[in-house]
Amino acid sequence: MEYVNPEGLRLDGRRPMEMRQLHAEIGVVSKADGSAVFEMGNTKVIAAVYGPREVQNRSRQMNDQALVRCEYNMANFSTGDRMRKPKGDRRSTEISLVIRQTMEACILTHLMPRSQIDIFVQVLQADGGTRSACINAATLALADAGIPMRDLVTSCSAGFLNGTPLLDLNYVEDSAGGPDVTVGILPKLDKVTLLQMDAKLAMDTFENVTQLATEGCKAVATDIREILLEHTKQLEFRRGL
Repeated sequence: MEYVNPEGLRLDGRRPMEMRQLHAEIGVVSKADGSAVFEMGNTKVIAAVYGPREVQNRSRQMNDQALVRCEYNMANFSTGDRMRKPKGDRRSTEISLVIRQTMEACILTHLMPRSQIDIFVQVLQADGGTRSACINAATLALADAGIPMRDLVTSCSAGFLNGTPLLDLNYVEDSAGGPDVTVGILPKLDKVTLLQMDAKLAMDTFENVTQLATEGCKAVATDIREILLEHTKQLEFRRGL
């Protein structure tokens, strides 16, 4: 199958190094301390944050930092697949761990000892790049909750199909079986917090694809900052400031 046509366009009309449209909305779950919906193309994710609050299981309480917990799942209707996945399946557990570790790298947990922060992420619509969308949604929800962070953490993926590096894979491209790399970064600090790769890549190709994903992360960071700034302006307007 041809994923990039002779005119240099992908199946959805994008250029190889072009991202999908991004859209976000903050404060969508009224009872959560922070929440957000984040969309990358047709992939749509909702995240809700509760905390910092009292640790529910005292045996897990840490005296020098906050306990961060994360729960990821996919809505049964998110893919159109009739197969119901059991709760707590291996993939969900693995992605929950990835999101938790990525968010822990940006949260200033030492400022909130003996407390707990819960991050809930649900995929409402899946069309590739769900892992990255979840991390971006969680970042917005944490910011909405006022959780102190070293930096925003943003994520994007890139792949390599038909000898061409492709930014921000959709489901068809992601399912093609080619190698893809998911990257998460702290853009201001210029640090990588997540690097996952499916399949093998030659070293020079790996560097090119990783760099492309990193540039995607930086583009997402710019968008997220603008979204947060706009949200702050709206809050100020509502409060008459």
